[in-house]
Amino acid sequence: MATQRRRRSGGTRTPQRSGNRVRNRDNEGIIPVLAMAVREVERAVAGRALTSGQRARFQAAALLARAERANVRADDSLTPAQRDTQLKRLEGLATILAQIATREPSLFALLQEDAEVSDATRRLEREMQKQAGIELEDEPEPEPTFSNVGRDRTALPQSVVQAQLANPFLVPDFSQPTPKVHGYLAGWELIEPLLNSFEQAAPGAPASMALPEPRSVLLPEGLDLMAHQSRVLASVAEGHRTFLLADEPGLGKTAQALLAAQEAEAFPLLCIVPNVVKTNWAREAKMWTPSRSVTVVHGDGLDVDGFADIVVVNYEVLDRHVGWMGEHGFRGLVVDEAHYIKNKKSQRSQNVLEVSDRIRNRVARPLMMALTGTPLINDIDDFRAIWQMLGWIEEKKPGNALMSLLEQSGFTPADHAFYPAARQAVVDMGIVRRRKVDVAADIPARRIADLPVELEGAMGRSIREAEAQLAKRLVGRYQAALEHRRAGYLALGEDGIDHELVRRVAEREVAEGSESRAGGDGAGDNVFTMVRKIGQAKAELATDYAVQLARSAGKVVFFAKHLDVMDTAEEIFARRGVGATSIRGDQTRAARDQAIDSFQNDPDTHVIVCSLTAAGVGINLQVASNVVLAELSWTNAEQTQAIDRVHRIGQTMPVTAWRIIAAQTIDAKIAELIDAKAGLAARALDGADEESTATVDVQVETLVAILTEALTGSAEVA
Repeated sequence: MATQRRRRSGGTRTPQRSGNRVRNRDNEGIIPVLAMAVREVERAVAGRALTSGQRARFQAAALLARAERANVRADDSLTPAQRDTQLKRLEGLATILAQIATREPSLFALLQEDAEVSDATRRLEREMQKQAGIELEDEPEPEPTFSNVGRDRTALPQSVVQAQLANPFLVPDFSQPTPKVHGYLAGWELIEPLLNSFEQAAPGAPASMALPEPRSVLLPEGLDLMAHQSRVLASVAEGHRTFLLADEPGLGKTAQALLAAQEAEAFPLLCIVPNVVKTNWAREAKMWTPSRSVTVVHGDGLDVDGFADIVVVNYEVLDRHVGWMGEHGFRGLVVDEAHYIKNKKSQRSQNVLEVSDRIRNRVARPLMMALTGTPLINDIDDFRAIWQMLGWIEEKKPGNALMSLLEQSGFTPADHAFYPAARQAVVDMGIVRRRKVDVAADIPARRIADLPVELEGAMGRSIREAEAQLAKRLVGRYQAALEHRRAGYLALGEDGIDHELVRRVAEREVAEGSESRAGGDGAGDNVFTMVRKIGQAKAELATDYAVQLARSAGKVVFFAKHLDVMDTAEEIFARRGVGATSIRGDQTRAARDQAIDSFQNDPDTHVIVCSLTAAGVGINLQVASNVVLAELSWTNAEQTQAIDRVHRIGQTMPVTAWRIIAAQTIDAKIAELIDAKAGLAARALDGADEESTATVDVQVETLVAILTEALTGSAEVA
């Protein structure tokens, strides 16, 4: 299917008048079509009958509503009253979409900027547009991997125009010559060997580049730096300009980035950050670099200060500003929570990569910093986009600076010695990785304590029966596939099981389950609904334990993944007379700040109930020292981010995360697998002597374990 490009049919945007009256628009255009689609999905969710087709309809409606909002704002033919009316109608649609996603949280993923867009979603987009009377024309170029409606929204704030006119010339910095590349590695495929050098790192391999000794830095009154922070600034002072700052969460990466820009005189500085920490970045900038002006980009950036030294923009609106940001003359770029761009196919990642490329093309040796405490989420390949953003690699080969370092080793990928040398070369490009235990003696050690709980009663029986049905369904699929293979090659292991086939069955189950995460019972349950049911079953037990902690040890942070679990927890806390507040994804910023302030300062607020996704980054809850993880995440990174809301610089008490695990269920398998993922991260990043698991999704590995266990205990294995 060709890429879509929209063009309004005659009369769609031009008000039609009869006498002095404007024709009623309520039943015209795309908005009524979107309203019908949204209501259809709403009925499906209410009836617990959400299908993959309805998920595609939900995403298509969200994408088109987002595009229509930009179209309405840009339409000069509308009167202010007409524009306000249309925007209010679109706001109503957005509210309904959010309410639907609240009832079915799996839909939130489809609202994200980097969400994959299926062919079914694209077809529905076109159908809705045609139904609304919008003419479509095909383009010859290949279809992108994401909907292109977002990039139609472009903004050019007037103050930016004025700033660029005032400073049309930017003198490049040629103080350091481009490294010479001799070319003896030309023809070698080098990106995969570079990645392999991290995945297969030897125990004790270096995790951080060599940094100079700390040196004194002029700081605002009342502020101080720790030695590990000063070392990065000393490196910048010596001329280093690219960093993957992968310090563990809580070690002050924001301050290091802002002061590095000060040291390198890398202003104007662009900071691309998650929406949830955008305001905090502006606050930190004013605190650490008070002599520099800072502006925050909201929406179309109508109130942005184009003359500001520091510009802060969030991923969600970056697509509207790529154009002017690439031409603005930024001398520095900071990408916070850089693991957000790990999926190179997403629009979010491509926006960031485009901005970084254009900054490098315009300014020689800009300061480029990627900040993330968790640069590795599921796969070594997660490094690829971050390295490209920093300019270390291009699409298919290393950049000149890295290639020069690789050539200096004298090895090729055919030599075993190439791999440790290649890892060291990448590390020397600017990887800085410090752990709290290594650099912050005043931060107490943290620990994760697993609390197995038995699921009893009807809910426990339901979960055990559903797990048995899931295993039975997987065995049936395996045996059917095995029969189909008998005419061909069988790769049976010593245990009589074709493990490659087991993995394919598991991957198919996950793929189908992710498309239809509708609630169900018995044989209809997939791994996603199973995890949700387990979370619901554990909710009361986890809350009871949090009540005990609050009464005996002080304030407690309670994390959950699903809203119904959060609702249950808040109800129980209220019944037990334990003061509680909460952080949720659908809160306003004011409500969120009020909840944090209440937890930190009100002695009667003992617990804060937090969404794993909404409160996992960007907030400080170190007034507590106990964390209850009522539900498990699919990644160790998300779990770590949650714990590090408490385990931060300034914490004076030992931190314990109490992980509530449903014994003898897939909950326990998931816990083991995410712990194994932590081993992969430790091995790849820290050179730790830990066994690494295969870099595959925990969801697939969970089903592989269930199916393998079922086959091992079955007498019918062929």
